[in-house]
Amino acid sequence: MQAHRSDPILAVATASGRGAVGIVRASGPDLAALISGLFARALVPRQATYLPFTDAAGAPIDSGLAIYFPAPHSYTGEDVLELQAHGGSVVLQLLVARCIEVASDADPVTGQRRLTGLRLARPGEFTERAFLNDKLDLAQAEAVSDLIDASTEAAARSAGRSLSGAFSNEINALRDALVTLRMLVEATLDFPEEEIDFLEKAGARGRLEAIALQVDRVLGRARQGALLREGISVVLAGQPNVGKSSLLNALAGAELAIVTPIPGTTRDKVTQTIQIDGVPVHVIDTAGLRDAQDEVERIGVARSWAEIDQADAVLFLHDLTRAGEPAYEAEDARIDGRLPAALRRGARLVHVFNKADAVPPVVRAAVPRPNDAVELSALTGAGIDTLRRKLLELAGWHAQPEGLFIARTRHVDALRRSRDHLLQAQAQAARADAALDLLAEELRLAHDALGEITGVFTPDDLLGEIFSRFCIGK
Repeated sequence: MQAHRSDPILAVATASGRGAVGIVRASGPDLAALISGLFARALVPRQATYLPFTDAAGAPIDSGLAIYFPAPHSYTGEDVLELQAHGGSVVLQLLVARCIEVASDADPVTGQRRLTGLRLARPGEFTERAFLNDKLDLAQAEAVSDLIDASTEAAARSAGRSLSGAFSNEINALRDALVTLRMLVEATLDFPEEEIDFLEKAGARGRLEAIALQVDRVLGRARQGALLREGISVVLAGQPNVGKSSLLNALAGAELAIVTPIPGTTRDKVTQTIQIDGVPVHVIDTAGLRDAQDEVERIGVARSWAEIDQADAVLFLHDLTRAGEPAYEAEDARIDGRLPAALRRGARLVHVFNKADAVPPVVRAAVPRPNDAVELSALTGAGIDTLRRKLLELAGWHAQPEGLFIARTRHVDALRRSRDHLLQAQAQAARADAALDLLAEELRLAHDALGEITGVFTPDDLLGEIFSRFCIGK
């Protein structure tokens, strides 16, 4: 990948399909020859110019705007050319082909190719170059993708704050504080003959405690930001006809799943993402769990168990109208016994007693259930708000003030490792015979973990993984 980072690149930068406007974007070390070949004139930097876009014979392809951003004042830090035309896919592909053709043409003065090596961009390559050219740090670059992919308003606003540098600024402040502390520790290591009581006179313990507390606070907010980005997957499980599809429809506020009194109506999973207080919740309705005779339903049941194994949380639905029936209770007990033990250990299993509208209160009260069970009616909507609050509790969501930033699992992992190293450093500093070399090493590791977030210490293979998930043209 290193060998191609200086190649000029080109891509359609707008989504595929029809649209009022489409953009073709090029980026590279020097695009003056490409611009000259396309338009036989120079463009005024950062000024939109209305021009005809023509083919090699001078026949019109389209007319539109051309904007030239000379380096370093561009998104990528290189020369950038944007051609804004009508948003038909054929028109945009013709413009891409024309750019490649012009780049391959011989310059009339030098006889050399106008632009050597122009190629189609890989996914995320424009933003990768912005990162490599110090226009964005890695957390901001990831926020570009998160802003595009945001599934809720809260996620979009949080991604915007991360893109503006809110998250990076907090990480950089922590790194600066650690640099100062590391300098004090390592200076003491370098001059042991001074016999300075470092831990006392430099206030190292207090500084270290303050940094650790701040890392904890940022970690808590990062967990919430990761939740906004990724959400949780919730599987609706239970016997046929307990109301799983009705509950999906009630949570989504739309008729997404077919609801009939016929057992086995749902043969395959139905997935819908809803948002609760801005948190994405991916609700998965599955086939009713039973010993199916039909081959298609049997496959659906097997897929249901596979979804349960992978779920962040499971809502185990029970039918209050059938409570007390021996065959029904025996089947519920069999299903309960097959549910993964990890769900119970992580408090990620919720028993939901449905059809409360069809059973008298005195009968409902007599039905045995766990203390944290939720009673509701998917038909009338009673108890749905309680279930929504329960889902937020399962997700670990806490109401946050304005200013929450988006985060990813890797950010949370890096912050957690930094915190663990700081805890080890605190333990070392508290010892009467504190070993400053061990303290210095823990501080270095904590510092390096924070650097992974903004890309200060990031291996190339991780960069490739991150940017490959971007869309082409971004």
